[in-house]
Amino acid sequence: MNKALSPKLKKFLDFIQRFTLVNGQSPSYEEIMSTLGFGSLGTVNWYVKTLEEKGHLSRIKGPNGKRALILNQNETQTATIARLPLLGLIAAGEPIEALENPEMVDVPPSLLHPDHYVLQVKGNSMIEEQIHDGDFIVAKKTSIARSGQIVVAIINGEATLKCYVPNSHGIELHPRNPKFPIITVDPTDDFRINGVLLYSFRNYLN
Repeated sequence: MNKALSPKLKKFLDFIQRFTLVNGQSPSYEEIMSTLGFGSLGTVNWYVKTLEEKGHLSRIKGPNGKRALILNQNETQTATIARLPLLGLIAAGEPIEALENPEMVDVPPSLLHPDHYVLQVKGNSMIEEQIHDGDFIVAKKTSIARSGQIVVAIINGEATLKCYVPNSHGIELHPRNPKFPIITVDPTDDFRINGVLLYSFRNYLN
C-alpha cells in the first residue's frame, strides 16, 4: 500500500511502523511531533487522518484515555527493520571530514539497497528541510544530481550536505537556513557529488 503514498506520508508511516516494532506500542502525538519536526499537533493529526482515510492505520482510545494508533494488518506484517552502514559525519554548516565507521543503523525496509548509506548530520544549516543537528540521513550513491536536489557534496576531501544549484557561473551549494552562507565552488576546488538525499530521521530508539 505504501507505493500510493507521497514521500512525506510514507516517511510518517515508516516512523510509526518502526517505532511500534521496536517499542511494542505506537508513538504518542507528542513523540511524532518532536521526532519528525512538526510545529503543531494539528499537523500530526492531519497526517494521521489522511493515512486513516487511505486505510493504513486506525485511531483508538488507549488505556490512559489518549488516542492510540493501530497499524492495519498489511502494515503490521510488512513492518521490519533493515540496516544500512553509517559511514560517518556530514556537515550541515561548515564542511567537515567524512569518517569511515562500520556501525550499522536501523532504517525503514523500503530504503534497503546496496547503493544506499547513512551519514549523521552535524550542524543546523538545513533546518528548513527539517534536518537538524544529530539527525541521520539516507543517501543514494550517485555522481550526478538535478538542480535543487539536496546532495552529499565532497569539497577538497570534506563532506557537506547542501542544496545543489548549478548556474551559468558555476556551482553553488545553498543552505536551508538564512544564518549560513552560500558555498561557491571554485574551479580549482576538488569537487564531486557523492550522493543525493533520500530520507532523514532522528535516532528515537535510544
